[in-house]
Amino acid sequence: MLLIAALVVFGMSVYLTRYIQHGEDWALYFSRANSGATGHIVDRNGITLAYFDEVRSTYSPDRITRAANYHVTGDYWGRTGTGILSRLWDDVHGFSLLTGTTHVGSNKQLTLTYDARLNNKIYESIGEWASGCMMVCNYRTGELLGMVSTPSVDPLDTSGEQRDGAFINRCISASFTPGSIFKLITAAGAIERIPDIDSRIWYCEDEFKIAGVPFICVANHYTQNFEQALANSCNVAFAQIAVSLGQNTLIEYVSKYGFLDGHSIDGIPTVKGNFPLEFVGDPETGWAGIGQSTDMVVPYSMLRFLCAVANGGMLVEPHFLDGETPPITELVKPATADRLKYLMRNNAVTHYEADTNFPGLPICAKTGTAELGDGASHSWFVGFLDDEAHPYAFVTLVERGGFGLSKAGRITNEVLQWAVKNM
Repeated sequence: MLLIAALVVFGMSVYLTRYIQHGEDWALYFSRANSGATGHIVDRNGITLAYFDEVRSTYSPDRITRAANYHVTGDYWGRTGTGILSRLWDDVHGFSLLTGTTHVGSNKQLTLTYDARLNNKIYESIGEWASGCMMVCNYRTGELLGMVSTPSVDPLDTSGEQRDGAFINRCISASFTPGSIFKLITAAGAIERIPDIDSRIWYCEDEFKIAGVPFICVANHYTQNFEQALANSCNVAFAQIAVSLGQNTLIEYVSKYGFLDGHSIDGIPTVKGNFPLEFVGDPETGWAGIGQSTDMVVPYSMLRFLCAVANGGMLVEPHFLDGETPPITELVKPATADRLKYLMRNNAVTHYEADTNFPGLPICAKTGTAELGDGASHSWFVGFLDDEAHPYAFVTLVERGGFGLSKAGRITNEVLQWAVKNM
């Protein structure tokens, strides 16, 4: 009897502890009945993204707006982990531990820094049947202006048929092989740690072997300096630069720039990236330095880095709640940021045919064609506008999209041309 009594007391203790911690979740799991509170989510221009009161729970009346902004708003059930709507619902409905029911809390309106029109443009440019994502941030203020992940979800679609991965926000909840966009990190290390980097010369013809392992370029670049090697995105040169830096130095840089950390955007968590941390030797260090090996980058982490580079090394932490005062830190040394900005502008002018492919845009950028081992490649295009009137940093990714410039670059141009004219 004493043993049974002890087990009952123990079981009740466990239950009460879990009830206190999760009672509200249990109460709301099967029902989203409104107890009388109201909630309203609008974008920076006052466009309604979601609204609920004691009579209705709804979203934007426009299907494209609902789908394009789904990973921003989410839904009332929290099916995507990055939506703000389910959190707003819970905030305005109080919960009684005594009765186990919800009651009216406070009424609330959230104004977001996102521009719904920009997200619609991104969604249409990527294509609703493609798998990809794009983020745009004002690097002076830290305001997130755009965040779209595809495929997406229309929360009013009751068919129950969703594409695989539609609830995953690829911007912050997934990581991808970066390919050549990672050369920006290797370049930052080289600027700071290799004193004669600007006077070094590399020769690229067909392939170059490191400890017997061949590194092949898509073109013969022949004699080139550091500036030309980045513009050419030369694997031969940057594999050697990575080996010169060494694996431990590369680990230091990916760590201090936050690529191995999970971050938080106004309480929304992001996932971590990856880089080989155990000793791998020179050939694998070379592969890691050009964005292959086991490298995995979260698009949001790359966006933070680019915001700092564009802003002279100072990171104004990205956020999406209007009126926030974000922390400001020095993420990149100012001299390094200035040098990277020059190199990225040189990329655009000398290698990406900026006047033709990005007419009128003072773009600083880096492409990435991340090889996946099965013949397919992720298409990346990352960078920023060196423009005080339009201080936009961006990251664009199309999964299995092929060459960075032709796919992600085209999408980026469409979106930025629209943004410069309309925002």
